[in-house]
Amino acid sequence: MNRGTIYGFTAYFIWGVLPIYWKALADIPALQTTAHRVIWSAIFVALLLGLRGNWAWLWPALRSPRILLTFGATAALILVNWLVYIYAINAGQIVETSLGYFILPLVNVLLAVLFLHERPRPWQWLAIGIAALGVAYLTLTYGRLPWIALGLAFSFGFYGLLKKKTTVGALEGQFLETGILFVPMLIFLGILQSNRASALHHADWSTWALIALSGVVTATPLILFSAGAQRIPLTLLGLLQYIAPTISFFLGVLLYHEPFNQTMFTGFLFIWVALAIFTVESLLERRRLPFALRPR
Repeated sequence: MNRGTIYGFTAYFIWGVLPIYWKALADIPALQTTAHRVIWSAIFVALLLGLRGNWAWLWPALRSPRILLTFGATAALILVNWLVYIYAINAGQIVETSLGYFILPLVNVLLAVLFLHERPRPWQWLAIGIAALGVAYLTLTYGRLPWIALGLAFSFGFYGLLKKKTTVGALEGQFLETGILFVPMLIFLGILQSNRASALHHADWSTWALIALSGVVTATPLILFSAGAQRIPLTLLGLLQYIAPTISFFLGVLLYHEPFNQTMFTGFLFIWVALAIFTVESLLERRRLPFALRPR
């Protein structure tokens, strides 16, 4: 196993087990936890950039309306993604969060069709269709749209779509996103604290430690992912991405004993079949390409 694979595997493993971390903060409302995650992420990323001593990129970025608009949009999307994710964990819906990240690769293909005018191959269309049937089945049998799964998949899908159009590095991008959100989140928490409405007003040191470390657990897998993506083919990275929702799924079912009945299994089975078709087709297509044209 080369270094890039280790980086990628570790990143997705951390993302997979993160529900355990956020579950330890389940007594804190999701919006407050998300606000702290933004603030401590901004601080941690600023420290990392400070250690690198490279701030030359910042002033040109701040002077570019295109970059500011793009990262304003990605900041809003990642805020929604983090809020829905933490809310779902607090509400005992870890299994549904895993569904969101299982369908994410197919959502990415759909967004590429709609906004980048890419043309999916027939087997990719089949995979998207089967996944759509799975979502429709879960909606009918649940009696509600699986909005947590769809919210996570589409918020992160649009986030990735916008990030594809930027030339700013991963760490620098996260600094811009959290920096844009920093002041509003700080004001929000300050108002809660002044009104003694903060859930952390009487929190013990261990809770504060977990909150403060939220910046580390947010940035670390992102850094590892970026390092892995530079060293291994995109096809392998695509296979590794299933590690995170698989771990989360088993955590929800086996550790936290969330309900997973026959109806849910059938709905998930549609998604898993779609992913199997999508993955096998992608691997075969890569093998058909000349070596020089294969995605890296």
